[in-house]
Amino acid sequence: MLYYLIRRPRLDAAGKSVMMLGVGVLPIMVAMIGNVEGLAATEHQSFCGSCHTMDMWIEDANDADSLSLAAIHSRTTKFGDKSCYVCHKDYGMYGYVMTKFGGMNHVYEFLSEWMWYDRDEVIEKIHIVRPFKNQNCMQCHSTTGKIWNEAADHRGLLEDLRTGKTSCASAGCHGYAHPFSKPDEETPSDAEAHSALQAPASEGT
Repeated sequence: MLYYLIRRPRLDAAGKSVMMLGVGVLPIMVAMIGNVEGLAATEHQSFCGSCHTMDMWIEDANDADSLSLAAIHSRTTKFGDKSCYVCHKDYGMYGYVMTKFGGMNHVYEFLSEWMWYDRDEVIEKIHIVRPFKNQNCMQCHSTTGKIWNEAADHRGLLEDLRTGKTSCASAGCHGYAHPFSKPDEETPSDAEAHSALQAPASEGT
C-alpha cells in the first residue's frame, strides 16, 4: 500500500496482484497465525497466573510438597504447564470455543472487579462458576479400567460418578483440587478421621 501511494506504479494486472497480496492475503495470514499463537498461549499456567488473583492457585499447583489434586496432576507430563487448561476446559463438541468464551468472561471480571481484591478477599469472593464436572476427570480416568475398578469405592459409586451425582473432587472422595480455597470445609483426611471416631466398633473385634 505504501509502495503504491509513494511510487504510483501503473495499475496493470501485476500491480493489482501485488495490491491484493499486500492488502488482502498477507494481513489475513498474519491475523490467522497471530490468533492461533495467541490462543495457544492461553493454555499455559503463565497466562492463567498473569492475574494476581490467581497467584495462590498457581502456587498450590506448583508446590512440590502439596498433595492437592491440582499439584499432583501438575507434576505429571500429561498436564504439566497446561494443568489449569487441561482440567478446566470444556470437553464438549464446541469445548474449545466455549472454554475461550469463558476465559474472556474471566478477563472481564478481573478488569472490572477482581483486580482490586487483596488475598483475603480473593479467597472469600472468588469461586468456580459451576461445580467441577466428573466428565473432565473421566477424559483420563475412564471408569472402565481394571486398576480403577479394583477400588471398592469406585465400584460402589460407579453410576453416581458417571452421572455426576457424586463428585470425584469432594471431601469424601479425592478431596478438593485446591483445598486452601475452602478453609471452612473438611479435607479428606479430616473427614476420614471424624468418621473413624464416630463409627461404632464392630462386634467380635
